[in-house]
Amino acid sequence: MKKHPFFKLAAIATVCAALTPSLMARENPLLKPYPTQYEIPTYAEIELEDFIPAIKAGIEEQDRNMMNIIRNRAVPDFDNTILPLENLSPILERAASVFYHYQSALATPEFAKIADEAIPLLNDAANRVNLNEPLFNRIKDLYDNRDNRGMDAIQKRLVEKYYRSFAERGAALPEDKKAELIRINDEISKLFIQFNKNLLNATNAFYVLVEDEAELSGLSASTIATAAEEAKSRGHEGKWAFTLHAPSRLPVLSSADNRELRRKIYEGYTSLASAGDFNNIPVIEQIIRLRAEKAKVMGFDNFAQMMTSRVMAKTPEAAEDLLMQVFKPAVQRAGEEVADMQAYVDANGGDFKIAPWDYYYYAEKVKQQKYDFDESQVRPYFSLENVLQGLFSAAEKLYGIKMVEMPDAPKYMDQVTVYDVVDSKTGEHISVFMTDFFPRASKLQGAWMEQLQSAGLYENGEMKRPIVYNVGNFTPPTADTPSLLSIDEVETTFHEFGHALQGMLTRAPYKSLAGTNVDRDYVEMCSQINEHWAFAPELLREYARHYQTGEIIPDSLINKLTASSKFNQGFATTELAGAALLDLAWGKHNGENVDVVAFEKEIADKIGMPAEITFRYRSPYFKHIFGDDGYASGYYTYLWSQVLEADAWEKFLENGIFDPETAASFKKNIMESGDTEDAMILFERFAGHKPDAHALLRLRGFE
Repeated sequence: MKKHPFFKLAAIATVCAALTPSLMARENPLLKPYPTQYEIPTYAEIELEDFIPAIKAGIEEQDRNMMNIIRNRAVPDFDNTILPLENLSPILERAASVFYHYQSALATPEFAKIADEAIPLLNDAANRVNLNEPLFNRIKDLYDNRDNRGMDAIQKRLVEKYYRSFAERGAALPEDKKAELIRINDEISKLFIQFNKNLLNATNAFYVLVEDEAELSGLSASTIATAAEEAKSRGHEGKWAFTLHAPSRLPVLSSADNRELRRKIYEGYTSLASAGDFNNIPVIEQIIRLRAEKAKVMGFDNFAQMMTSRVMAKTPEAAEDLLMQVFKPAVQRAGEEVADMQAYVDANGGDFKIAPWDYYYYAEKVKQQKYDFDESQVRPYFSLENVLQGLFSAAEKLYGIKMVEMPDAPKYMDQVTVYDVVDSKTGEHISVFMTDFFPRASKLQGAWMEQLQSAGLYENGEMKRPIVYNVGNFTPPTADTPSLLSIDEVETTFHEFGHALQGMLTRAPYKSLAGTNVDRDYVEMCSQINEHWAFAPELLREYARHYQTGEIIPDSLINKLTASSKFNQGFATTELAGAALLDLAWGKHNGENVDVVAFEKEIADKIGMPAEITFRYRSPYFKHIFGDDGYASGYYTYLWSQVLEADAWEKFLENGIFDPETAASFKKNIMESGDTEDAMILFERFAGHKPDAHALLRLRGFE
């Protein structure tokens, strides 16, 4: 999931000025509410040239409304201070939501030029709010007197959140420190832009061309067909091109018999954006230096200390302690997995030691040997259409919602599908949901959830429902086959939809408390627990149908899938926990004499990373922590949240995975509540106890 600091609180939204004469002939669609059902953006009318004028108009609106709050002589209260902050600039909020979506999903070269101009404007506007001393003084006065200004518990919590957010962003700093913070934030934001540009360009530039069909042995027909289409698009008709996008990279690593081809793809990926024209190493060095400076300005010893102080973990040491509790048994299990692979290699005449580019491939061989199972057996049952049917069916059973396609709704690309999410009993509108699932050159790697419109109270007193979307980079259809998802892609579909559910089902009354606006180390709980339904036998028997015959997946395959579900968990957990430990180590770096390659090796040696496994993300393509601040010193939250979801899942298993009472409690206490109460209180109210870290070890098969 992605979060932009810009939307962390609605008050920190910003955007700017008057229309240029060249655009006076047409009305800028970003300047007023969209005249569509549920106010879905009118994409067909939005032109790239609209963004800068709308951003400038929004900033003017923001500045004007902010001054109205500051000049109000009445005693600060919720209605005259917090509510106006929640809707500081409707124009800016509207323009920025589309802008940031395009930045990730439609980042064409033409858009990139717009972004270069827009980002500094947005940053400057955000600084004018976040560091405004008179505004902060009103918030502080309200915060200090929150028990006697007539507020209910949720309103008090929102006041506390605003106070904490402004303080964390430097509002209480002296003027010289504020100026230093502005400089640092501006420089870092430009580096984020450069990092993401380099990563996108490096990913699109790299491919391995295969000219001999014999070298494709082991690959599925759909993977080969996709590679042929890729080669043709690059001017190599009759050959096969493999890229670093997951639908191309992962099948090669897991299925290609040609070890040299696997090596080329693996080394291409693990050296991505590490040299040449798109080298991110100098960018990272500057980011680390600036983050260390920022932490000092904010009164912290290091960046990791600053970031963890804001969430459930509270300290980097607490996060590291949890990670090591999981990492050590994971490494032990990974050693057993490598031994099994090496035994397979030796038994089959291989005269080599398992290398990192062998891991996926021989893991599949061992899985097939142990469980008489490989992914190619189930993939025909996982067409994207079928998976979505299962996804939506589970949501209806659990939460009482129905997805109704809106074929005539506005969309920014033909690949996008738009749904009206309604109450399955009453037909009441709950949310708009959009999907965009296939790779393209203008889209960043990975998968995420974001929203174009938040739920909550708006400036006209209207309570609006959210507009949420999921973006992915899944295996695309070919001329002969529909999109057939891998096991990992099925899991990812359910994961991101879990985020979407939290965004769509929210009943929090204010935008800054709604949906996924919760602590970073709590936000992954809803997404990760939703993964469990993907391969639940009860649901598989409903949605997993063979794309050619329509046959329901047989119990024999379900049993194999279930039996093998804990297979290779040593590898999966080691690479994830390793990346989280690397992230925290970067956050604790003092910013001096940064050597990215040497530092990565130092951390790998220190924690005992197995030679056959690398970090899930090497630093030059670790966009979670260097593409923005979203998960910086916070990548550990995936495992932190997995403790919560593993514990919660055990309750579903105990009562039945579609048990109405358990689902209703989860919906009320977790999905709908947002940040209206402390996350630990909400979790304990659902689970009946504090989180049990051993639940995760049991789930992974380590205990």
